[in-house]
Amino acid sequence: MSQESTLDKATRDAVAACRRELPASVRAPRTVLGFDGFVDNVRRVVDERTTAESFEPMTELGAFGERIAASADDRSSITVEWTREGTRTGGLTCHLARAFIGLDASPVMIGAYGAPELDVFADEFAAATRHSFGAPNYTEAVEFDDGKLLVTETGATRTLDWETLTDAVGVETLADALDGADAFGIGYWVVIPELPSILTGLREAVWPTLADPPETVLLDPGDVRQLSDDVLAEGIDPIRAFADVAPVTLSANRAEMQRLAARFEAPPSLSAAATAVRDGLGLHRAVAHADDVSVAAGPDGLTSVAVPTVDDPELTTSAGDHFNVGLLLGLAAGLSDPAAVCLGNVVAGHFVRHGAPPAEADLRAFLDGYLDAFSDR
Repeated sequence: MSQESTLDKATRDAVAACRRELPASVRAPRTVLGFDGFVDNVRRVVDERTTAESFEPMTELGAFGERIAASADDRSSITVEWTREGTRTGGLTCHLARAFIGLDASPVMIGAYGAPELDVFADEFAAATRHSFGAPNYTEAVEFDDGKLLVTETGATRTLDWETLTDAVGVETLADALDGADAFGIGYWVVIPELPSILTGLREAVWPTLADPPETVLLDPGDVRQLSDDVLAEGIDPIRAFADVAPVTLSANRAEMQRLAARFEAPPSLSAAATAVRDGLGLHRAVAHADDVSVAAGPDGLTSVAVPTVDDPELTTSAGDHFNVGLLLGLAAGLSDPAAVCLGNVVAGHFVRHGAPPAEADLRAFLDGYLDAFSDR
């Protein structure tokens, strides 16, 4: 099957811009990351077990839903067998830190890594400066070829607000970390219901003290479909106020962006949703990523870059975070929006095919073959 129809001029131009603008040596930005922290168990659902050691996995999320629905229709219980494919640290702070450490950076991580900090975080992120305020979140990440089911038990982030954050970490520590940083990544609102209070605290108590604040601030809200209308409504003004003092780029997947855009009565298209969210929240930029296209509504207008899809992904959980890695790399390096969005697709594309973030050589190889990946399908 060919994706040639989606390989439009805007995508070709974005790829050309990324190749042209990407520095000869990719340097990960000096980055501060907050405020989540996960331990992820990656799972596969058993469709049919063939032997004690082998099985056929269920490959479609929809088929899993149909099996559950059929059992409900029959008014019967259902038993689901799954296997654990691996355990890893997760969340925005961990996924971005892992990628940046792989590019020889030493990020600052502020999150829920245990109290005291768990070895799984301390060992993997020894190259980072870490500040932990409590117990991590735990996620069962059930992988399918066409999507994933994430079942999360929240930890300390559930009750995190500005007061608890500063009691545990300190205003001076936050200010010292952010002063001189190139980029600041924030996630996720969905597991930090009081995140707007943290944005207010940063705006009032930290940003005025910074001599050299980050030029790129990325906010990933997570799956805001889980937040009530009231919580979303109460968060709009604090986000807008923070965006008045910081250059905020909001990054979300298709469903998340459309949920936010519904607050502003946006048309259904992804570009319209990103534009409505940017305008409604007063953002510098709003970026939406999906499995077929990524779009940005920024200061220079709309950007759309098609994504070369893959039939048999190695891993899809945290593909969005890896898109954020590339986007932050590009924005911090001064790339144009088309080039930065393309770089987001590059990092995410490598990740879903290999299950690990790219080294610089991998990044350049994927970018070199970006257009060919469409005709290969």
